[in-house]
Amino acid sequence: MSTATPRIHTAVSCALLVAALAAGVTACGPDGSPLAADPYDAARQISVNAPTERGKKADPDKPLEITAQDTDARITDVVAQDATGRRVAGELAADGSRWHSTSPLAAGAHYTVTVRTEDADGAPGRKVLTFDTSRPTTNKRLNIKLGPKSGTYGVGQPITAELDQPVTDKAQRAIVERGLQVRSTPAVQGSWYWVSDKELHWRPREYWPTGTTVEVRSGLENMRIADRLYGGAAEPVQLTIGDRIVAVTDAAAHQLTFYKDDEKIKQIPVTTGRPGFDTRNGIKVVLAKEGTVRMRSTTIGIAAGSSDSFDLMVNWATRVTWSGEYVHAAPWSVGSQGVANVSHGCTGMSNANAKWFYENIHEGDIVQVVNSKGKPMETFGNGFGDWNMPWDKWVQGSALTSGGGTSPSDTSRLTPQAL
Repeated sequence: MSTATPRIHTAVSCALLVAALAAGVTACGPDGSPLAADPYDAARQISVNAPTERGKKADPDKPLEITAQDTDARITDVVAQDATGRRVAGELAADGSRWHSTSPLAAGAHYTVTVRTEDADGAPGRKVLTFDTSRPTTNKRLNIKLGPKSGTYGVGQPITAELDQPVTDKAQRAIVERGLQVRSTPAVQGSWYWVSDKELHWRPREYWPTGTTVEVRSGLENMRIADRLYGGAAEPVQLTIGDRIVAVTDAAAHQLTFYKDDEKIKQIPVTTGRPGFDTRNGIKVVLAKEGTVRMRSTTIGIAAGSSDSFDLMVNWATRVTWSGEYVHAAPWSVGSQGVANVSHGCTGMSNANAKWFYENIHEGDIVQVVNSKGKPMETFGNGFGDWNMPWDKWVQGSALTSGGGTSPSDTSRLTPQAL
């Protein structure tokens, strides 16, 4: 899991327990652990604010609360989840007297709650509760489109979530973030960033490790987000991360160096944007491989018939910005490649080199430009410039975190007291 914080338990040694038997401490179980004994039924020690009788429904708009009724017992662990496996985040009082949910319940769901307790002698108790929640009071849904499409991508590929209506309230944004789950193997540190009221991006702190598998899901279906607004269904996304491909173009040296898994594979003479049309500096992510593209100067604001106008069919075109920056074949400028910058902003190379580049680059791979006199690559809105934002600033764009890129932990377990 990408952002989960592991729960920590303090081990209690059997030797300590044996030494303390005279004080009435519970002895070890058959496997040497004081918690190994079969738990007793803790039904009389706890109360829950949800109806558990058949036919009665709990209000999903109210937090779930579990309270220790017996002053000689305390709650040590609570796990609440619905039939689809969605867990409810919660907080446990330091003295184990009360647990309450910190994330909303889903409407129209069936929940199973496992409560573990401990009596004054340290003996473990356990109670399993089940209840149903009432159905949503409205049909209004917040629908979410997760991206990109399932497939194999490069190490720079961000995850995207597009909302069909704006979410501006921070508390509501936090509900949305908690429901958008990014899980990877191996686990990586990462965070969501609110690009706008209707769009979020998720990226790791560093480029994805080669071979990572990523699963993106929404757990927001039937979750209350705001008054008369519930989460809708969303199609999950599964990604596989390919080799670490990074292409670095030095605009001043007129050379592109192609790295694969940090090994220099090929150096290609190129031409980039001439003065007035300088190529953007910074890190970009390959958006698409488009093959043959018709490029017209009118699409970038150059009047037809002017001295700078052009209308060309361009081969081996790899797109890196939505505004029209490509890496492509430019046979008309071979004499300038490796020597001077003469393009209108794209990175041009020979037919043979462009073909090789096109065949070895992939969507999600990194294309970085250095030493250009152009403006910095936009962070958002013109492709994926996400990697140009420092990590400490990136995590500030989350509704859940103020740093570190990890979600608040579910503090639903109480560490047993040391003896």
